[in-house]
Amino acid sequence: VFLGGSDTVEFPIKFTPKSAGCYHCQILLKSSSDIRVYEIECVVNADQADAQVEFLTPAYQAVTQEIPITNISSEDWRFEALLEGQCFHGPAVINVPVGETVQYPLTFKPVAE
Repeated sequence: VFLGGSDTVEFPIKFTPKSAGCYHCQILLKSSSDIRVYEIECVVNADQADAQVEFLTPAYQAVTQEIPITNISSEDWRFEALLEGQCFHGPAVINVPVGETVQYPLTFKPVAE
């Protein structure tokens, strides 16, 4: 604990999770004149690998690739999708409930060869 010239206190904590998930912790600090309880929530994401999606379709014909999104956290997820690039289409919003996998349908609809 470091007390400087201000009202802040540094309290270093080392956290070493074994896997992805949501971790909750309570820190209880007591003195003769004060009791404080701090609630900490750490969300750990799995390592993400680079991914590529390759579309192969005849000219002017649409093709759709289902991209799985798995929610292993303890809260429902709501994603807003922002697609960049011509001819790509998909839902603007997707919801993934806890413990489920939802397919995001990414469609490529070429307008030229």
